[in-house]
Amino acid sequence: MSKLKQLESFVSVAARGSLTAAAHAEGVAPAIMGRRLDALEERLGVKLLLRTTRRITLTHEGSAFLEDCQRLLSDLANAEASVSAGGVKASGHLRITAPAGFGRRHVAPLIPKFYELHPEVTISLNLSDRVVDMAGEGFDCAVRVGDMPDSSLVSVRMADNRRLCVATPGYLARHGIPQTPAELSRFHCLTLSSDASQTRGWAFKLSAGARQDSKDEEGAKRSGEVSYLKPGGPLDCSDGQVLHDWCLAGHGIAWRSIWEVEVDIAAGQLVPVLEDFAAPPNGVYAVFPQRKHLPLRVRLWIEYLKNHFGSPAFWQARPAF
Repeated sequence: MSKLKQLESFVSVAARGSLTAAAHAEGVAPAIMGRRLDALEERLGVKLLLRTTRRITLTHEGSAFLEDCQRLLSDLANAEASVSAGGVKASGHLRITAPAGFGRRHVAPLIPKFYELHPEVTISLNLSDRVVDMAGEGFDCAVRVGDMPDSSLVSVRMADNRRLCVATPGYLARHGIPQTPAELSRFHCLTLSSDASQTRGWAFKLSAGARQDSKDEEGAKRSGEVSYLKPGGPLDCSDGQVLHDWCLAGHGIAWRSIWEVEVDIAAGQLVPVLEDFAAPPNGVYAVFPQRKHLPLRVRLWIEYLKNHFGSPAFWQARPAF
């Protein structure tokens, strides 16, 4: 049995959440799909999927392996395309979506340069802090920052993203400095509104050397464990840039990405707090629908993003804004 076919079957079942649906998409019997998964798990010596009569869920090892498989299959498709496409030029319309603040700084500047390389491609960029329905709204590729809960989409991790709680020195001088995430309930926290993408709340981890004096803390209760809390405050907004501006104006504590606040921190305008509780980095992803043959313009855009976001020099450069 082909190892590649096993990987393709695993990705298909994980994406569709059903042996029957994956088998139907390929035109084979569900039993054949099941045998491929059995052979893959036996070869690896690890359980990738928990299968019941009602649903299929990924194990912890399966989730990690899925991301690697998606990347490998994407790279293989790109390698084949680079040979088979030959002199064919990318053309057509490319629809891209990205978070507003991140997209404004790190995606929008790349698009004119991509157009110069592929002048027969027209491009639309949508900037929004809500998670768009890619299939329903007709997008070819999304740049997403954070966790990737939707396995029906293919995601390729491009870079790490670190998030911090920050406030102005003046706000902290007036209101004090929180020592644990649980203490955020005493502060004005500037949060994204419920229709934005930050649905799980703020992520925290309790490190081995951090204080553990709060029994009712919704943040991580054990060393190394990551969990989430949703702090409150009188101000919220669906636009992350507005939260950044409010934070700079001294209206409260915000949870922002390092790419957004590192210049302010270096200038002394913002101060990190709760650094002992900072969760490990999540990711910056290129996300696209599950398709057997992606259009050349989409494959080239994803490769273009990978080349830029994967370079440390890209993140060290100061954006012009």
